[in-house]
Amino acid sequence: MYALLARLEANGIHFTIGRHRPDTVMLTLTLVGERVEIDVFEDGRMEVSRFTGNEDVVGDASLVDELVRMNSD
Repeated sequence: MYALLARLEANGIHFTIGRHRPDTVMLTLTLVGERVEIDVFEDGRMEVSRFTGNEDVVGDASLVDELVRMNSD
């Protein structure tokens, strides 16, 4: 994983590091026109998800309220 972090930094690609699963560390890259999630496992294996689309504004605070309401436990 450290080699991947160094490679991203050397190429000026900004990322965040998170831990959303007990068996992986997630790197989230925000690129032009897409978001990329890279799950890195202890053995170095990676799973990559790409979310592409435009960057249009699709709502305001009322949309945030709706999303929270729809995804609450």
